[in-house]
Amino acid sequence: MAREIQRRLADLPSVDRLLKTPELQILEKKYSYGVVKQQVQSVLEQTRKTVLKEELLPPAIEELCIQVIEKVKQRTYSLQKVINGTGTILHTNLGRSLLSKKIEEQLKTISFSYSNLEMDLTSGKRGTRYNHLTHILKKLTGAEDVLVVNNNAAAIMLILDTLATDKEVLVSRGELVEIGGSFRIPEVITETGGKIREVGTTNKTHIRDYQQALTSETGAILKVHTSNYRIIGFTETPYLSELALLAQKHQVPLINDLGSGLLIDMRRFGLPYEPTVREVIEQGCDVVSFSGDKLLGGPQAGIIVGKKTYIQRMKENQLLRALRVDKMTLSALEATLELYLDE
Repeated sequence: MAREIQRRLADLPSVDRLLKTPELQILEKKYSYGVVKQQVQSVLEQTRKTVLKEELLPPAIEELCIQVIEKVKQRTYSLQKVINGTGTILHTNLGRSLLSKKIEEQLKTISFSYSNLEMDLTSGKRGTRYNHLTHILKKLTGAEDVLVVNNNAAAIMLILDTLATDKEVLVSRGELVEIGGSFRIPEVITETGGKIREVGTTNKTHIRDYQQALTSETGAILKVHTSNYRIIGFTETPYLSELALLAQKHQVPLINDLGSGLLIDMRRFGLPYEPTVREVIEQGCDVVSFSGDKLLGGPQAGIIVGKKTYIQRMKENQLLRALRVDKMTLSALEATLELYLDE
């Protein structure tokens, strides 16, 4: 019996023989050699298992071709279009914000062409990708300088690694948050070499709590916008303007992790109040970070805006190389930001 099964297995065509059949040659022109070959290997492997397990005769080569054609046509990409029926518009598990149709042409142009990603077209010399969004983000936020990395978590890590390594970072106990994927602010601070200094209590933090915590070891004051939960009732937190004055007095940067990154007041659309990036800059924050793919409505990105002196130090940090954005992100983000100029 074993010899008979071996004979049946030997009757199976090779991968190369199947690929050379007219049916699969036509299929290869429509899809690709790699895609068709992958499915040929899959069909032959499954057929071998069936012959061994059920002691059946192998199917004819025509039948094998039909199976390959069906598998190729049924093949889908891992990342697929879905219908969002959750009731949550900016669903973090379903791709976050949708890009505007108005930016489609610009995205196509840059994606399928060479571009001046790191080329100064005036001088003909090497440029920097970080200059492409400087003008528009400064205009929209009122900040002195800007820097864009690949997401907001990366932005926070770069900020803290640059400004607070081996220093204490003051954070209210009510803002020691965890966001999606178990990304926790306390662990981020320690991961970047900072030392967390908890201030106040969960429900109440006063300006005097920050004053008492400030020492020569303080590297920064971190304010975290709790956009996905609320502590209500018997609560208190100092105004940003108060914190800004305190930080300025002690010459430490006030960092604001704004998270969702709102550029316009949404109350005109009947939505609850959320602070805008321009507002927190005007209230005295030295460095602000936010996401590109949430309320802003762009691609995934971490946007850092603030004082030029701090942003420049981040641009010189070697960690930035590992966090940089590509041409498609820059293109989509610039085109998205252009839409805000009319607001």
